[in-house]
Amino acid sequence: MNDTLTLLTLGITLLCGTLAVAGVRTYLAGRERQAALAERLADPGEPSRSPARSRPLRRFDRAVRGTRPGRRLERRIAATGLGIAPGDFLLWTGAAAVVLWAVAALALAPFFGPLAAVVAVWTAFAFLGRQRRKRIEKFINQLPELARILANATQAGLALRTALGMAAEEMDAPAREELSAVADRLAVGHSVDEALAELADRLPSRELGVLVTTLVLSHHAGGSVVRSLRNLTETLEERKETRREVRTQLSQVTATAYVVPLMGVGTLFLLDRIAPGSIDRMTGTALGQLTVIGAFALYGVGFFLIRRMSRIDI
Repeated sequence: MNDTLTLLTLGITLLCGTLAVAGVRTYLAGRERQAALAERLADPGEPSRSPARSRPLRRFDRAVRGTRPGRRLERRIAATGLGIAPGDFLLWTGAAAVVLWAVAALALAPFFGPLAAVVAVWTAFAFLGRQRRKRIEKFINQLPELARILANATQAGLALRTALGMAAEEMDAPAREELSAVADRLAVGHSVDEALAELADRLPSRELGVLVTTLVLSHHAGGSVVRSLRNLTETLEERKETRREVRTQLSQVTATAYVVPLMGVGTLFLLDRIAPGSIDRMTGTALGQLTVIGAFALYGVGFFLIRRMSRIDI
């Protein structure tokens, strides 16, 4: 009965907290939209300077961007293609850490609260890394088409700057967004080398590095750009198929890396259901706490090793 009441109370608390955060967010967004509309009506010739975000959130975001870690976080978020500000990301990460702290402390034991908060923060930044890798992977899959478009445009007599702008219009995201950024750099006076180097820094990969090197060398030294791009297109197509086959072969190993730690966490919940209070007694001593921390550390090392062994550079 006590366990049922505890779970019910926890569920109601989480629901109320989620609704409260969503309500405050919606209220602040509504106020900001109202202020922006009033400002636009007062001066129709001036566009609204801010999206639907409250002034305190904007000030916090500016403060975050003003720091070196904040600028690094901004570049990391920009590489993922997510439309979220660094300040908002930190606020949502902090809220998730607090919620998971409360859930772990109530569902298992107070000792697991800080561990859950650390896992929440790590998961948030791991999510950024995963989104960045997915975006790079998607862009790599578009490179054969990009090389083909550039080859056709160059064969038709267009300059490289014009060919890049045309490719930005014809391709889908994320290539469209990245090439648009390159075209914007070129439009404001940056050289082809600088614009392409920034693209390679945002989305680092061997395939993109080869394409950028080919374009830069062809731009400076001249030569048969069309033939180089045609050969590069065939090579990129072959590498694309090889990467797909390797990823399919290693899918089971990748799934194992995630399942094993989840089984350990599930065992804790199962143990607490079989013997209520055992988790509290286990973490009530220094030896028990060290044992739990060591177990989680071993799970983390195992996850890291499995991921490393399943990562094959092609």
